[in-house]
Amino acid sequence: MKSLTTSAHIEPDSCFRVTTFADSTDPFVSLRIGGDFVEIALIAAPGTSETLRNLAAAALEAAAALDSLTTDAPEVSA
Repeated sequence: MKSLTTSAHIEPDSCFRVTTFADSTDPFVSLRIGGDFVEIALIAAPGTSETLRNLAAAALEAAAALDSLTTDAPEVSA
């Protein structure tokens, strides 16, 4: 991965879009994650499909961690 550090909050209404650019000299796929104010574009060249699968697996792991935070959270009495 090339060096860039950024931070954005994923919101329930975040949009995800995949666009294939197959007809260029250097074909690639763009994976965009966007919301109201921020859009992140990940560019994946041929040979990086396993890296995208690892990203998807990490996202599933993060989702499971979020689910467990809400189910394992102690109830707070008002």
